[in-house]
Amino acid sequence: MRSVPALRRRWRVEILIVLALSLGQAGVRALVNLIDVLSQGPLSQATAQLNVPKGNREYFDLTYQLLDNFFALMPVVLVLYLLWKPTRSGFQAVGLTLVRPWRDLLWGLGLMVLVGAPTLGLYAVGRSLGVTAQIVTSSLHDYWWTIPILVISAVRNALVEEVIVVGYLLNRLNQLGWRPWMSIVVSALIRGSYHLYQGFGPFVGNFVMGLLFGWLYTRTKRVMPLVIAHSLLDIAAFSFGSQLGFG
Repeated sequence: MRSVPALRRRWRVEILIVLALSLGQAGVRALVNLIDVLSQGPLSQATAQLNVPKGNREYFDLTYQLLDNFFALMPVVLVLYLLWKPTRSGFQAVGLTLVRPWRDLLWGLGLMVLVGAPTLGLYAVGRSLGVTAQIVTSSLHDYWWTIPILVISAVRNALVEEVIVVGYLLNRLNQLGWRPWMSIVVSALIRGSYHLYQGFGPFVGNFVMGLLFGWLYTRTKRVMPLVIAHSLLDIAAFSFGSQLGFG
């Protein structure tokens, strides 16, 4: 049986590996992308594209979209496996269960409303100040599977972000003896970092969202409401982006 210091060393290395394979890597790439964009001209003239076509032929495009979404979920599978214990599943460890579906759904809907309106406002302010790129939420072709793929992508994003940067990370940092407020701030900073390619406005907005979601998780130990809220926000943005002012 490993000693506590040995376990903590292992957990530190584990966190670095998980982040390097997932959202930490995305944060570094987003920062480099932001520097690249700023070196070419004003941020207000830049475009951040989400959900782009992966191929020129309909069913190859669909295949690539499904493969990208499937493999993007592998870091989620990894952290659930790492948190798994003989007496408790990884799903239970982060609160990704269906033990109280209606309560989680109501919390998710409430969070969507609470976060959604300020997000739109912050995007508008960021665009007017020239510190946010124009976000094109989808440039997919108009196929029969476009909306289902956008929904799958939204749920994928929610699972990856909430399970890894909230559920997994806050669990491990707690085991390392971090104070809750420090863990929440680090989690929120990571969340903001991988949105930097969209500009400074989305960084600030997602940092604040991360503070709220991190605080709620420390109170409830459940990511399910966060996943629901995040999924609904992304579904609305991906499906109705032009009407919401994103494209």
